Order: sequence, then structure tokens, then C-alpha cells
Amino acid sequence: MDKNLEIERSIIKKYRKEIWRKFVKAIENYQLIQDNDSIAVCISGGKDSFLMAKCFQELQRHGKIKFDLQFIVMDPGYKEMNRNLIEENAKLLNIPIKIFSSSIFEIVDKEGGSPCYLCARMRRGHLYSYAKELGCNKIALGHHYDDVIETILLSMFYGGEFKTMLPKLHSANFEGMELIRPMYLIKEKDIISWVNCHHLKFLNCACRFTEKNRNNELSSKRKEMKELINDLRKVNKNIDHNIFKSAENVNLDAIIAYRKDGILHSFLETYEEE
Repeated sequence: MDKNLEIERSIIKKYRKEIWRKFVKAIENYQLIQDNDSIAVCISGGKDSFLMAKCFQELQRHGKIKFDLQFIVMDPGYKEMNRNLIEENAKLLNIPIKIFSSSIFEIVDKEGGSPCYLCARMRRGHLYSYAKELGCNKIALGHHYDDVIETILLSMFYGGEFKTMLPKLHSANFEGMELIRPMYLIKEKDIISWVNCHHLKFLNCACRFTEKNRNNELSSKRKEMKELINDLRKVNKNIDHNIFKSAENVNLDAIIAYRKDGILHSFLETYEEE
């Protein structure tokens, strides 16, 4: 059997419960796609975004919603070997990618400060801009279930607030554009299983700054959250589910304060009324 066909079939057969159903469920539950959408599937070169691209291809073939796809790759200044790996995987998986270059790594290197924050903002802007040039109204990113629960803990432990990574967002700077995360309900362990099943090799981290500094602050904190969650699983096997559900079950009757549209509201505002 053709390698790509085998990989495609595994998504809707072997990994139907772990990957395919959760991909479709996220799209339906969070209303991520509508008829006549044109979606720029953003491929970083890692396992998550390449799997997302394959799921989108399957959905376009077999789903009821009619939409267009563009598979875009931004090269922020990758080493030649990393860019070559992305191109080889795209060919293997039969994904017609469009690569565009930027000088993000070079600019961030000169700016100094917090490279992860600046790089993420610039990447997002370049992706929105190129997607809009291609006539797209949405960009899709490959953040998965584990990214969501790690973000919840990061915001609590290091940000002093409770917030999560939403399944979709309107762009603040590109009118009419929207960001969607269709991998939202898929667990990383299942993505890794799919990768290992087919002996695939994707980029792990091609960030120039992480290569320079293995003690990168944001990377270290996220790794810390992964390790903490792994430890908590030994005590409570449902810990992933509970952390995730906490963002869906916020009880405003038992919250000291919350922000809405940038305005801070205290429980005291309605305390006497109650």
C-alpha cells in the first residue's frame, strides 16, 4: 500500500476514536468551520501541524461542509536541513504546501528581550497577512489538548490569572480574519502514537534561540507544567479532564473578581443585592 494512503487510512480507521472523532468534535462543538470558508492551514514542520493538515484533507473529502484549503509554511530563517525536512514530509504526505520566507529570527535576535513573546507575535502577523493575500478568512493552528491544560496552569502559576487558550479568536489587527484550533481536543500522546506507528520524523524544535539557550524561560516553564501534570496523573488519572473542564465550569457565584472587556468586576458589586 502507498505510504501516504496508509497514513491517511490510519487516521479514520486505527486512530478514529483518539484523533479523527476528536478533530470533528472540536470543529462541530466550537463551530470552527462554516460553508465557503477559505482556511490557511499553518504548518510549522512539527507533528501537530502536519497531522492537522492530513485531518483537514480528510474532512474536505468526506465532510458535509464545503470549504477551501491553503497549506502555508512560513520560513522564519530555518537552517537548510530543517526546511528540507519540511519539504520532504509535505511530499511524503501529499500536502501541497506554499512556503514564504520572513526574517523573524534575524529581527528577534537583534531586538533582544523575550524572544518567545516577540517571535510568536511576529509569526502570527506574518501568517495572517499571507493568508489574507491568498484570499483566506481563517488560519488554523495545531495547538492540542495538552497545550490547553498547560496554558491554564501557566497562567495561574506564573501570570496570576485564570485564562485558557480559546478554540477560536477574532483577529484584532486583520479585519474579517479568524484563528481556529481544530486539534483542541486531541491529546499529545495520541499524536505521538500516530507518528511512531508510521515511523515519521518531524521537526521537534527548530527555534534558533532554544538552540542557543537550552534554559529558555518559557520552554522551561511549559516543560515544568508537563512534568507536574504527569506527576498528578499518578495520583488522579482524571487530572487532565478536570483541569480542562475547570475552564468550562467557571462558577461566577464563587469568584472574588473577574475581568470583562478589560474592566475589573468584584463580587461586592452584587453582594448586597443577593
